[in-house]
Amino acid sequence: VQLQASGGGLVQAGGSLRLSCTASGRTFSSYGMGWFRQAPGKEREFVAAISRSGGGTDYADSVKGRFTISRSNAKNTVYLQMNSLKPEDTAVYYCAADFLSYSSSPEQYDYWGQGTQVTVSS
Repeated sequence: VQLQASGGGLVQAGGSLRLSCTASGRTFSSYGMGWFRQAPGKEREFVAAISRSGGGTDYADSVKGRFTISRSNAKNTVYLQMNSLKPEDTAVYYCAADFLSYSSSPEQYDYWGQGTQVTVSS
């Protein structure tokens, strides 16, 4: 599985962005999907995850109520809608695929995309 993330950019605090991650291959629906982020000098941290069917989701406390993860298995794509962005959301955002499950732990994921930069100015 190859993952291609896009949609990052520069936005002012309070603004919105939607990230997309498109997967190659025909088995996208076999994978739970997650979004993680890494800010300079910090460890990679969990942001959100979604089950294979999209019926289950999980969020980091820091983004609950502001971010929404969703997926389209028909389009082999997972999305992260980010609203009410804050400067502390600035990071490189990565999508990842977890075979048969979904988790907040990066060690559970099998494939990673290349990352997309999100910068939130104050």
